[in-house]
Amino acid sequence: MCPALAQKDYKLWLQYEKKTDLKMISGYLSNIKGIVVLENTETLKIAKNELQTALINMLGSKIQTVTKLEGDNKIIVGSKLALSPEIIKLIGSDFEKINEEGFIIKSVSIKSKNHIVITGKKDVGVLYGVYGFLRLIQINQSIQNLNIIDTPKTNIRILNHWDNLDRTVERGYAGFSLWNWQKLPDFIDQRYIDYARANASIGINGTVLTNVNANALILTPQYLEKVEALANVFRPYGIKVYLTARFSAPIEIGGLKTADPKDADVVNWWKNKAKEIYKRIPDFGGFLVKANSEGQPGPQNYGRDHVDGANMLADAVAPFGGVIMWRAFVYSEHDANDRAKQAYAEFVPYDGKFKDNVIVQVKNGAIDFQPREPFHPMFGAMPKTPLMMEFQITQEYLGFSTHLVFLPKLFQEVLEADTYQKGKGTTVAKVIDGTLTKTKLTGIAGVSNIGNDLNWTGHPFAQANWYGFGRLAWNPGLDSEVIADEWLRCTFSNDENFIKPITAMMIESREAVVNYMTPLGLHHIMDTGHHYGPGPWVSNLSRPEWNPVYYHKADKNGIGFDRSKTGTNATAQYAPEIEKLFDNVETCPEKDLLWFHHLDWNYKLKNGQTLWNGLALKYQEGVDQVKNMQNTWNKTEKYVDEERFKEVQMLLEIQYKEAKWWRDACLLYFQQYSGKELPVGVEKATQSLDYFKSLKFPFAPGN
Repeated sequence: MCPALAQKDYKLWLQYEKKTDLKMISGYLSNIKGIVVLENTETLKIAKNELQTALINMLGSKIQTVTKLEGDNKIIVGSKLALSPEIIKLIGSDFEKINEEGFIIKSVSIKSKNHIVITGKKDVGVLYGVYGFLRLIQINQSIQNLNIIDTPKTNIRILNHWDNLDRTVERGYAGFSLWNWQKLPDFIDQRYIDYARANASIGINGTVLTNVNANALILTPQYLEKVEALANVFRPYGIKVYLTARFSAPIEIGGLKTADPKDADVVNWWKNKAKEIYKRIPDFGGFLVKANSEGQPGPQNYGRDHVDGANMLADAVAPFGGVIMWRAFVYSEHDANDRAKQAYAEFVPYDGKFKDNVIVQVKNGAIDFQPREPFHPMFGAMPKTPLMMEFQITQEYLGFSTHLVFLPKLFQEVLEADTYQKGKGTTVAKVIDGTLTKTKLTGIAGVSNIGNDLNWTGHPFAQANWYGFGRLAWNPGLDSEVIADEWLRCTFSNDENFIKPITAMMIESREAVVNYMTPLGLHHIMDTGHHYGPGPWVSNLSRPEWNPVYYHKADKNGIGFDRSKTGTNATAQYAPEIEKLFDNVETCPEKDLLWFHHLDWNYKLKNGQTLWNGLALKYQEGVDQVKNMQNTWNKTEKYVDEERFKEVQMLLEIQYKEAKWWRDACLLYFQQYSGKELPVGVEKATQSLDYFKSLKFPFAPGN
């Protein structure tokens, strides 16, 4: 193995590959004859180093940093505070169009000399601008006549690491946790710095270091010293550290007899704990909390509610500017109601009751990060409460890191969904970025897919999901096809013969996984616990809503979960226009059909096929799509280094085998109820249903 090639995977989208077109190199160099950095902050030292490293790698020529603005074609780097009155005048009102993290990249003429200014109100904005400028060169864009004004549309753009203190990662498919608690605080792994670089390059400004299924030990001095060391690494990159707060911490590490949020000793314990943390880490972001969900402790243990719990913690961090991210992922085994309805029913009555520094974190759909879910009905239904999107970047229900699935396509579908809560055009994105409800606190979280594998994410293409999450968190209006194109050019090649087919492959990949796993609105039929592979037959778990049979309800009369007025009436949680759309089987989008309706096996789909035939053909289509992905990738060998080419090739072979496994296991199971033959064009299984049921997976990662 050639070490230089092995490192390509490690470099993510910051490859800074050398340009081969001499005319292009000459064009760039004629516009970059020196770098003038106007400030000496840690952040701008990073910006300068990034510029120099990237430009020498891409253009093959070292660009000198100079202290004076002499000659022409300099890159001038500095925040508004450091700019000369002349440059500020040239930039004019553009500063009014950006927030504290936004940036401006502008071609200007000073004393008849042409220069490029990269600036922002704060040095972190300048750093984002430098990465934005370098991306232009990475993707072969012109750097003449630049006039880029870019500002993030959300405040908190954060990765949620489900990392445990023993370095295992819940739903982690790329090795162990990055955080080596044993060696911290004195040993700073280069990975921590490269992690920060990668995040800053796409505008991610926060990281929750620990699992939502929290361990109170992280809040003890022994661990806080280690957290402080990480915070010091991340700070110059504009990244704040957050921690998960275990609600029962006052009992477990504080020696109290209760964690009741109304108890004075508990209130004081959290206030003192916050003071202790902020003394070490002045820019500590705050706490993420999973409470009274899936067995986690919370305020309801003491007869209190989510508002009591969240507001108590909010008061503790408020003096320091901290935030509480309170998760709305709640459902109870004691509630016989449709699981999809429970979070809405529990949280919407609390609208307007949370403190100003509380943001409620809501999953994109009402069940649990499925390959496809209708958007969560809470979006738009709590106009007086900031709601934060929670996406899952790690592929818990989408084939782990062995399947190529481009998730920005999923994210975009959710963000573009119209809630109709204030009439047509009130999309989920407008709820998230605050434009709909005028909330000041806004955010998007992504459950991280990062581990200590050499390539960070287990699958080379899973890096695109981290990248795409960051780009969409910055601007929820970005198109996933643009993101795929950018990422491919930065990561692999600018060759159009490679870009065009592989972009198309990435865009189709999410639909492929829906087709071979959960077509036509099916959901949560993965095998139990590890969620690896199909398990539509599972019916023996202690809680009904943990069993796949709860969701598909297949019987001799048909298949699907009736959430219409004739069923659980979950459709009533949406705005009237959406309720009407989903409630009527004739207008319900077929992609969501079995999410909202239980239908006869002979029900006629819009293409004239029966439901049974249509379902079977969708499963086959998913398998065929993966075969097409293989064929597409096999034609790219001359555009990609040998190591990454073979790696993706092998992973696609696994995906193809597992797509057939999903098709065969699910169709054999459902065929028991439909009693119908497979339609023409659908391959028959080579194994029995009993065989598929007998499979065990002690090696499945991420549990």
